[in-house]
Amino acid sequence: MLRLITLALVGAVLIAAPLFLEPHSIGVLTTALIAALFAMAFNLLSGRAGMLSFGHAAYFAIGGFAVIHTMQAVESGAIWLPTPLVPLMGGVAGLIGGLGAGFFATRRSGVYFSMVTLALAEMLHALAPNLGGFFGGEVGLTSMRMPWLAFDYGSENQVYFTVLAWTVFGIALLYAYNQTLFGRLTVGLRESERRISFLGYNAHHTKIIVFGVSAMFSGIAGGLLAFATESMNYSMLGMGMSASVVLHTFVGGSTVFLGPALGALIFALFGSLVSDLTKNWLLYQGILFVLIMMFMGDGLAMLWIRIVNECRSRNWDALRQRVLLLIPGLLITVGAITILEVTSKILDQQQYATSVARMNAWPPVSVFGVSWDPTSALTWLLPLVAILVGIGFVYLILARKMQQRTGTIIMSREPAR
Repeated sequence: MLRLITLALVGAVLIAAPLFLEPHSIGVLTTALIAALFAMAFNLLSGRAGMLSFGHAAYFAIGGFAVIHTMQAVESGAIWLPTPLVPLMGGVAGLIGGLGAGFFATRRSGVYFSMVTLALAEMLHALAPNLGGFFGGEVGLTSMRMPWLAFDYGSENQVYFTVLAWTVFGIALLYAYNQTLFGRLTVGLRESERRISFLGYNAHHTKIIVFGVSAMFSGIAGGLLAFATESMNYSMLGMGMSASVVLHTFVGGSTVFLGPALGALIFALFGSLVSDLTKNWLLYQGILFVLIMMFMGDGLAMLWIRIVNECRSRNWDALRQRVLLLIPGLLITVGAITILEVTSKILDQQQYATSVARMNAWPPVSVFGVSWDPTSALTWLLPLVAILVGIGFVYLILARKMQQRTGTIIMSREPAR
């Protein structure tokens, strides 16, 4: 019941979002939804089937270029296709590309499979500039969304609701796929490929189909991006897009169905919001990813499930410890960001170095709305003290937790009198 209520609330927020957000924010949310569908498609292959692909952006981009070519054909009158159905062509192209690449990649498993997928994607990325007819060369390809019925697709809201509908539809299909017998067979590939063969299934053919289905939904996501931006460039084939979907999936949690979507939404919105505040946003994104992998290896979705279970079981001690960890965590975060931002602005050779040369002094820099004098010892001592105090509190809380756990184990082992 709680699951349904949560999904209903999320759906209501997504539907009502255009009423409260500016067009720029609607565009950011549209991109986040596309990233969520891409992460869900990737997790079908990585999380469900246990085949980690390092080149899944290839099928994302293939779907995007297929949609751009379809939009150009519709624009020129060569074919007729309702505008809301244009992203479907991305799924068709992704499926064809996935089945072709999967035939070769799935002949290997483990790290060798990952390397083959990376090699295939990088090979296509290297060939793309020379295939100008399909990829458009350095400038890429552009097109326009054509009107359909009462929709002219000139506003961000119409594009947003189209992307939202396709994202919900795609995630629903993925959920339905997981409930089928073949969806359970997909999990069997991850658990024991040899047992699948002993049961009489052709493991290689099964892996090809799973690879193709994952690539198909990735192609739909790429098609939605082309549909939303009305452009596509072969840079989407690069390693950066493939790395992003891996990051989104594991941050959200590959063991929970909607975990990858959660990770994609959080990091897409994080990148948009933080990039407006600091140019070091990629550094913070990397630090956040490392911390999540170190201390919450099964992702943010599993953390949320644990908190919900603790609330249901009324495990107030565990919840109290989580709340107490927020205070030292905030101290560590503020101290680290202050040091990084002050250091970054001092090392800026264009702006800060010019100011130093002009004023013949080290001007203060602003962080969190406070001016920090780089020549003052307090500028460096205060954040450092905040970090050390935060680490000390974390150590005390965790030590107390370990002491309580040890005491519980000892009491459970004492013989009854």
